[in-house]
Amino acid sequence: MKIYKIKVNGKSYRVELEEIEQIDSAPIEERKRAESKKIIGTETVKQVVSPIQGQVTDIKVKVGDKVRKGDVLLLIEAMKLENEIVSTFDGQVAEILVTKGQNVKARDVIVIIE
Repeated sequence: MKIYKIKVNGKSYRVELEEIEQIDSAPIEERKRAESKKIIGTETVKQVVSPIQGQVTDIKVKVGDKVRKGDVLLLIEAMKLENEIVSTFDGQVAEILVTKGQNVKARDVIVIIE
């Protein structure tokens, strides 16, 4: 809990603020690059991560589907808007780590592509 003193129209107020969640302040373009790669054994596993916090409303692919960079993988609703989450890699869907109706946070791994 932090206590601040603010002045509005010449009148001072004492305000207590409690941090309940830290918001990512990285530039939007940096947050949009929601991808990472890990080498497991001899394979490169590509992880698609959620660029936003929200609820998964639809999953457009299934395990085994071949995808190309830019293909829609799933939809996430955030602030009453449906956002298309697209593949940032070419490859084959190895694993889907979310289910329809599940809430996800920004940077949660949602799909694995090989």
